[in-house]
Order: sequence, then structure tokens, then C-alpha cells
Amino acid sequence: MAKGNSADIGFEKEIWRAADKMRGKIDAAEYKSVVLGLIFLKYISDRFEAKYKELVEEGDGMEEDIDEYTYVGIFYVPADARWSAIAAKAHTAEVGTAIDDAMRAIEKSNTKLKGVLPKSFSRQELDKRILGEVVDIFTNVDMNDHGGTRDVLGRAYEYCLSKFAEAEGKLAGEFYTPSCIVRTLVEVLQPYRGRVYDPCCGGGGMFVQSAKFIKEHGGSVIKDISVYGQEANATTWKLAVMNLAIRGIEPDLGQHHADTFFNDCHPTLKADFIMANPPFNLSDWGADKLSDDVRWKYGTPPNGNANYAWIQHIIHHLAPDGRAGVVLANGSLSSQSGGEGEIRRNIVEADLVECIIAMPSQLFYTTQIPVSIWFFNKEKKQKGKTLFIDARNLGTMVTRKLRDLSEGSDGDIHKIANTFIAFDAGTLEDVKGFCSVSTIAAIAKQDYILTPGRYVGIADQEEDAEPFEEKMTRLTEELSTMFEQSHGLEAEIKKQLESIGYKI
Repeated sequence: MAKGNSADIGFEKEIWRAADKMRGKIDAAEYKSVVLGLIFLKYISDRFEAKYKELVEEGDGMEEDIDEYTYVGIFYVPADARWSAIAAKAHTAEVGTAIDDAMRAIEKSNTKLKGVLPKSFSRQELDKRILGEVVDIFTNVDMNDHGGTRDVLGRAYEYCLSKFAEAEGKLAGEFYTPSCIVRTLVEVLQPYRGRVYDPCCGGGGMFVQSAKFIKEHGGSVIKDISVYGQEANATTWKLAVMNLAIRGIEPDLGQHHADTFFNDCHPTLKADFIMANPPFNLSDWGADKLSDDVRWKYGTPPNGNANYAWIQHIIHHLAPDGRAGVVLANGSLSSQSGGEGEIRRNIVEADLVECIIAMPSQLFYTTQIPVSIWFFNKEKKQKGKTLFIDARNLGTMVTRKLRDLSEGSDGDIHKIANTFIAFDAGTLEDVKGFCSVSTIAAIAKQDYILTPGRYVGIADQEEDAEPFEEKMTRLTEELSTMFEQSHGLEAEIKKQLESIGYKI
């Protein structure tokens, strides 16, 4: 299994096990806000308390001045909303009401959080005893033993998001993109600095991974990137606001949730990097009301499928030298219906498609639809060329239903990223069955179908050096041994059945 940040400590799993007890009559979609809301409350309270102690030690009496906190990007937490006040009521029937009141008080003191925080902890169906136990977990664990409050709570938030995605199945696509896919996008695009945009940002995972990448390479998230996003689902938009706040990322996600096609929150934005995992094959998205939209430069997308609406929205928002990575269902690589083939041809002819990666199956909790990642670049180094990567054989099954891509210097994600880096530098050699560089003319001969398998071919099979007669002798001996074992098992089963009165 690929190792991520959460592999190092058990705190996230401890939170999940306790939180999972709270489900009772509450659906996963509802208790998600309960768990993640608690993580957020603990985070902002700890950050506030640390600054509060600093101000007390300075002795100027400024510890209750809201400006002293907002100036350095810390949320002000009123006295009754601080974690110590919540912890004191953990084992009372009023713990839920205390948390709801704390959320309201925090929103009142911090306009950025207005209408964002969950306030459903006092609901009758939420077991207050279990809720108190979860509060105790946060209270009793020393965050510093696990890498600091922001680090551990950020990882806990991300871990719980992934577990909710697993629990909710199909609905999880609204808020969670598997981290290995996001990591692949980030490692290929390498968004060191500039404006980073996600038009369907879900829980904010693209931004979190971008921030990690920048820190790993010695940069400063606050100084080096500006984050822009948008999300149509109200609950998911709130999850993103909290997720990014925990990470110390100050995004512009619009004033509220909004439909990207009909209410573009960033109409004039020209982003340096765009990363997106739009809803797959979205139908009836309102194309008839947007037929003359300025974004449809390469053709009007059909109402039956929004894939090429997302693609063109993203290209429209790219800066003159901007780059984008987009996760799409594989059907978009070859579809000819509704004018999609013509739109794809126009985009290829405009020399915007830099790379196509066919991803392995079973990466998503939400769907078994095979997907690819498209990379667009308005200022390609390799003019007139497109890199095709067939990564379908990469990854390792971590459960019966889920596959993951490994990280690290010899991992799957590194292999993909290094292949792209070599292509970008003009040093890549084709590898049969895995990667190939094709020209626009070659793509035109394939009728502008972008399925990587058409270009990379089939990998050479290793030569079998074992002589035929020797192989057949070995295999028949192995088969004979298996038959003997099978007969022995049959006899034992008959014996056991007879012992309880069932004879075969």
C-alpha cells in the first residue's frame, strides 16, 4: 500500500473509530460534518490558545483584542467557544448544545466563517456519550507528539475525508478525489508559484496537495501561490473552507457555493495552473441556455455530456502560459457524439494537448468508470507533440475493491512524473506498452482519438527460455500434485460429513 502522511501515526484512525460509533441513526453524509467540524473546532482553538499565551506573556493586555489574531491569520475564539470550555462539558447532556453555541460564537467573531461551520451537535439522534468520548480523544492526545496541531489535525481531516468517501460510495465524488490521483496531477504540473484554480474543488484536496508540494520543495504557500476555487454543493463548499483553513491556506472560493457554468465566481481569472476532477459525464447541465458562451471557442458542447464544457471552461481560464490537468472519463478520449469529436480535433489542432495518461482501474471509491488525465499547455516546450502514457498496469490493490499508486522515489507516481519531465526536456525515448510521443499529424491519422493504447502499442513479451518439453514435464508434475491434494481434500470432506450423519 502506498504510504501517505497518515501512515506514521494512529491518531487519525483513533478519531475515525470513535467517530464511527456516532453513526447510529445518522447517515454518513450527515455525520461527516459532525466529525470534521470537531476537528476544525479543535484546530482553531489550539491555534488561538497558543497565540493567547504569547500575548499574555507580553503583558500588554492585548490577549482579547481580535485584531491581534486576525492580523496573523488566526481565528479569534470567544471564551465560551474555546476547547477547554467544550472539554469541561464532555460528559454532560449539554455537550452537543455547547458545541453548537461555540460554532455560532466563532462565526459571529470571524466573518470569513459565517454560515460555514456545522451546528447540528445537539440533535437528538446523536449519542452524547459517544460525542463526549470523541471530545476526550482530542483533549487527551498531545498534538506535539504527532508533529504539531496543524499537521496532525490536517492529516486527520484528510484521513476522515477518505474514510467518508469509502463509506458513502457514489456520493463521495462530490467531495473527494483519491489522493494518489491528486498527487499525480501535482507532481506533473509542479505548481511552485502563481495562481492555482480548481473550478469544481470538492473538499479542497487539489489545493492541499499543492501546498504540500510547495513545502516539500522549500517554498512558502502563503507567499508563492494564490488559490481560487468554486464548488456547487453547499455542504462540500463548507468542507473545503474548513479543510483549507486548517492547512493555513487562504483561498478565494467565492462568497458561497455556485454552479461553475452559470455563475462563474472568477470570470476574469487567468490561472497559471488548473487542476480539476469534474463530475464524470454530467448530463442535462444546461447547454441550451449557454449556446453562445464565450468559453466555447472550440465548439458548443452537447447537453447530454458536460465533459467538453469542463475542458473548454478550463482552457478559457488558463493564462497565456498556463497549464492544466483534468481527470475525465475515458469516453471523452474517443467520443464522436454531439460534436465532441470535432471539438477534440480543434483542441488538438490548436496544439493544446500536452499529455494523456490512461489511469489504472479501481482508483475511486465512487465509480468503476475508467479514467484518464488530460494535461493542457498554452505554451508547450515540445511544439506539435503529445505524450501518451498507458499507466493501466501500475498500482497495487490495497483492498478487494480499491487500488492505489505508490509514492516515493521508486513509486508509480514518480515513474509517471519522470516520464513527463523527460518528454518536456526532449529526452524521452518511447517505451512499448507504456509511453510514446506522437505528432499532431499522427493523431490526425487516428481520427483525433486520444486513447493512449493506440499510440504506445503492446509491450514486448519476455522470451521464454525454458524448452517446451521441460516446461510440459514440470507443469504436468505440478498438476498431478494438485490433483492428489484435491482428492485428499474430497476424502476428508466426505469423512467429516459422514461423522455428522450425511453420507455422499
